[in-house]
Amino acid sequence: MSNWAETVMWWHVYPLGFTGAPIRPDDSDGIDDASADADNAGGHVEHRLGRIEAWLDHAVELGLNGLLLGPVFASSTHGYDTTDYFRLDARLGDGRDLDRLIAAAHDRGIRVLFDGVFNHVGREHPAFHELEKRGPEADTADLFRVRWDDWQTGDPVDADVFEGHDALVALNHDSPAVADLVVEVMNHWLDRGIDGWRLDAAYAVPPAFWAHVLPRVRAAHPDAWFLGEVIHGDAPRIVEESTIDSLTQYELWQGIWHGIADGNLFELKHAIERNNELLPVFAPQTFVGNHDVTRIASAIGAELVPHALAVLFTVAGVPSVYAGDEYGYEAVKEERLGGDDAVRPEFPDAPPSPDSLSASSQHILRTHQQLIAIRRQHPWLHRAHTDVIHIDNTAMVLRTATGTDAVVTALNLADAPVTVPVADATQLLAGAADDLEGSTASLPARGWAVLSAPSS
Repeated sequence: MSNWAETVMWWHVYPLGFTGAPIRPDDSDGIDDASADADNAGGHVEHRLGRIEAWLDHAVELGLNGLLLGPVFASSTHGYDTTDYFRLDARLGDGRDLDRLIAAAHDRGIRVLFDGVFNHVGREHPAFHELEKRGPEADTADLFRVRWDDWQTGDPVDADVFEGHDALVALNHDSPAVADLVVEVMNHWLDRGIDGWRLDAAYAVPPAFWAHVLPRVRAAHPDAWFLGEVIHGDAPRIVEESTIDSLTQYELWQGIWHGIADGNLFELKHAIERNNELLPVFAPQTFVGNHDVTRIASAIGAELVPHALAVLFTVAGVPSVYAGDEYGYEAVKEERLGGDDAVRPEFPDAPPSPDSLSASSQHILRTHQQLIAIRRQHPWLHRAHTDVIHIDNTAMVLRTATGTDAVVTALNLADAPVTVPVADATQLLAGAADDLEGSTASLPARGWAVLSAPSS
């Protein structure tokens, strides 16, 4: 893994929603999804991808230097039902649009991560159509996990699917043909200029598959970085067995959300201690929002978003900001068809001027900038251990340190001021703290602070 991953912080974008593409297109949209050739425009193409390019300077102004893109390949609906791994979705543009976005990001010092949906494909993928047509005699039969008992031509194919979603047909990860396909896809886009891959639903794929595939890709692209989406399981073991560089840290996300929302910071304490246990093996990808969860401002309230951010940017990991969270966007994920749409909204053609934002949005935006800057000034936070030096239900103090430097993060969820120990901290970096004398500080009601300690 390249050293660049130690200082990257991602701006996470869901392209189809961000650009206003129709998520469930019908014939009236004039889009022939998989048949639209990304490079040669062999179908109706909408050039929407430029809208993301228009926001790249905003990401830089936030202090971020990575663009984590959701699915961009040809698909039938939401992007995770891939129909062609080698073509940009015609709802977003063509290959030239994609090359231009990658180049524009790199010109600004921004790394680019693609979302690789390698656990499954869409039922409309040509390889599965071939299977439905020819059965076990199809050249693509080995790509899928299928039961052929009593199958006859014209019968539905009894194939495994992803978590009960009939439109998402699971790939056969025991097949060398699937490994070869994934290696080919990864190398194709790394050759084209991207810097790494988010491995969607990596938890559903045997670690041995990644251990077989990723070294082959690294042989051609030694600086590539691989992030696995893992929601549960033994994370250190998965990393060691798979050779994936980093995994999504859902346990910390949940600890931040519930610890703050429920006024039970002991839950956050537990999640931080669990995060510490990962660090000898890998630095996890940390977040307070992504395209699959309720917006943090809706989960805990806009007033407490800075508390969540203070933890995110002072605890070890590879942080990301889900586009819109920096403005305090609100939306609730619902368990229904289209239940993700609210958390994946369309964005304007260009970032709004700060003066046009509400006072709350301005405050959340400035807080992001302040805390990201602190993270930039303390790059050692990437892998540093965090101690909880004070805890009760509504107040917490964290000390994240190396042998020579320390950052102290103090949170108060209560409606009254509180005095807390701050160890050796002497300088206020962000937030608010009064009476910073000796080894204590006073936090205002529902206040927070990030402080620094002198080098020893």
